[in-house]
Amino acid sequence: MSHSLSEKTQAGAGGTPAASARELYKVYGTGDTEVRALDGISVDFSSGQFTAIMGPSGSGKSTLMHCLAGLDRPSAGSVRIGETELTGMKDKKLTEIRRDEIGFVFQSFNLVPTLTARENITLPAGIAGRKVDQQWFDQVIDRLGLAGRLDHRPAEMSGGQQQRVACARALVGRPRILFGDEPTGNLDSNSSAEVLSILRSAVDDYSQTVVIVTHDPRAASYADRVLFLADGKLRHELASPTSDAILDAMRALEEI
Repeated sequence: MSHSLSEKTQAGAGGTPAASARELYKVYGTGDTEVRALDGISVDFSSGQFTAIMGPSGSGKSTLMHCLAGLDRPSAGSVRIGETELTGMKDKKLTEIRRDEIGFVFQSFNLVPTLTARENITLPAGIAGRKVDQQWFDQVIDRLGLAGRLDHRPAEMSGGQQQRVACARALVGRPRILFGDEPTGNLDSNSSAEVLSILRSAVDDYSQTVVIVTHDPRAASYADRVLFLADGKLRHELASPTSDAILDAMRALEEI
């Protein structure tokens, strides 16, 4: 598999980042019990690029993603999605940004068990009162191999199929940026590779921007770059990563 940036991606790498953080802090507790989950992180996520965020348990990687995605508010610093500043935004407006600009794929799939695959995929558009672009819907369904599963409920599908439905739900809304929180954490190696290939092709074929948190070096090797966090700080970055280079970087982090 090629991990080089496509021409589309390079074109998208200029201009306004899809997401950015400046001097981001997240502090829990006070005094002796204070924990700095994020300790002054500044980072950009270029449009049309696939980034993986890694680090030991407690490094701040999930906190960073949750702050970037507007799911959590930082203690200090600035978060932008495109040119929109999220910091200090009212909850109602933040909900709209999450709905309109951001796609999510979670470890636990987060599908509604009583709805079919089709209904799960179109649910966010329905809530927003938007019509689904049928041509784009068909293209995504075809690419993800879900045409024969649209009338099935989650309980009638394998974990890999459920996660493909979750990917379709995220992509059908054409988000500015797609976040994955351990998106392959509950999958076997075949389903995991399938979902990662889908995210990779979303970047290469549709100039989508993808950011995932993962502990799996093989998953991170699908990305264009890997960011390594430890103790709430950005410690290292790898471009065009291989599994071996990622493992070496993780070992070095544990020695800090």
